[in-house]
Amino acid sequence: MPWSVTPEYELLLKLNNTIIRNRTRESLFGAIASEIKKIFHYDRCSINLYDPATQSLSYFATADGIRPDGITCRTSRPLPKGSVANRVIETRKPVIIEDLSKDPGLTTADTMLMEGLTCTMAFPLIIRDDFLGSFHVAFKKQPEDMEDLMSFLEDISVQITIAVDNMLSYEKLKKINEKLEQQKQYVLRKIDRLDKDFYFTSDLMTEIMNDLDLVANSDTSVFITGETGTGKGHIARHIHNLSHRREQLFVKVNCAALAPTLIESELFGHAKGSFTGAAARRTGRFEMADGGTVFLDEIGELPLQSQAKLLQVLEDKSFERVGESRPISVDFRVISATNQDLKKKMREQKFRRDLYYRLNTIHIRLPPLREHPEDIPLLIRCFTTRFAERMKKPEATYSPSAIDELCRYRWPGNVREVQNIVERLMIHRGGHMIMETDIRQLLHSVEPGEAPATEDKFLTRAEMEKRHIEKALAACNGAVGGKHGAARLLGIPRSTLQYRMKKLGIST
Repeated sequence: MPWSVTPEYELLLKLNNTIIRNRTRESLFGAIASEIKKIFHYDRCSINLYDPATQSLSYFATADGIRPDGITCRTSRPLPKGSVANRVIETRKPVIIEDLSKDPGLTTADTMLMEGLTCTMAFPLIIRDDFLGSFHVAFKKQPEDMEDLMSFLEDISVQITIAVDNMLSYEKLKKINEKLEQQKQYVLRKIDRLDKDFYFTSDLMTEIMNDLDLVANSDTSVFITGETGTGKGHIARHIHNLSHRREQLFVKVNCAALAPTLIESELFGHAKGSFTGAAARRTGRFEMADGGTVFLDEIGELPLQSQAKLLQVLEDKSFERVGESRPISVDFRVISATNQDLKKKMREQKFRRDLYYRLNTIHIRLPPLREHPEDIPLLIRCFTTRFAERMKKPEATYSPSAIDELCRYRWPGNVREVQNIVERLMIHRGGHMIMETDIRQLLHSVEPGEAPATEDKFLTRAEMEKRHIEKALAACNGAVGGKHGAARLLGIPRSTLQYRMKKLGIST
């Protein structure tokens, strides 16, 4: 007899090693078939996979040995009712056919007999009660000691089941990982196209963001204006991320934070020993931004004496480090931002007119939040989710009246103030329902120097709001919109005012 207990266990060990080493179906099956053939001879060996959803068969890998036309298929195929595989599936037990010519009920017998195969064995591959498929060996001549061989192959089929299950799981995980990687890259590309923490849904902001797509890939200077907290820094980075410079550095310079005596050193660098305290050579911000983007935030705070030097660098794209005479050429794009009125500063001779026009090639004005209040609910939700994740707390929820109260607030600090308020709410009320009274207490506390009302009868919020709107309408002779309308006087969009008037029962 060509097999024994010792070769059986040697084969089991080798199959274990095969499972670990091989990463493809073909290599795994080839290794299994090769090891088995060292123990005994067969004329055909194959592993079928069964799909219960479609009731079809497919080969785990290309079969080894004789390939009968009737049962060889490179793709999945319907499960023949009278096939060996079908019997294994129905019984979930080994099927042993010692003489194919004596089994008239086997529909695939003729095909196998035509190729000279006379005997076949098939073993179910079952793991965790899941039927994966079947392992088949066939012979031209019936082997000796069939019972011993069947027992041996039944033991081997358990190991083959583990090997097949591991390979299918490996392939599944590989596909999942590939899909996750694709999704990751997609998300990263989306993040590159829109800096995180910048959320909007309004037509006003959508129009602005669409404009950025048109200017991003040029090297033209961009000048961003807007009140504090409107997101000027986010927009600057967004422009950089859209541009062909996205792979290079985005270097932010807070002009308001620069010490007047060290501005040139910060911007252009200095040589070692060029002044007291210069213990080593320093690379300036513009040199760091070579190939990328320089963002000059709060440009209105730059001292007048430094503006001439900046203008020269912007025009020549070269500069000298403090203490050196060798010019350094750099390639950068400049984006600047301010919340100040630079035209007023020019009239007061506090800002150079030529520098202003050099910076202000393309002007982007970011509107205050009160001009696009429809973005407030989205901002609230997004910041709440972000802080919940950061604080590892359940998200706070907001009643409709609380959202209304937040939308009515004028937000002098704009988006930054929204972020601050949401963070405070999450600290104190994470996981709870935020009510209108919570928002009122947080937003509408008594201002310094303002005495609280001492009347015996307090007006409700709705009554106070109604009186305030009626007073504004009276001052505007009943006009709601337009240049001299109540909406402009109150600092809110016309649509918002009309909504509040309808809700409060105010007619014109």
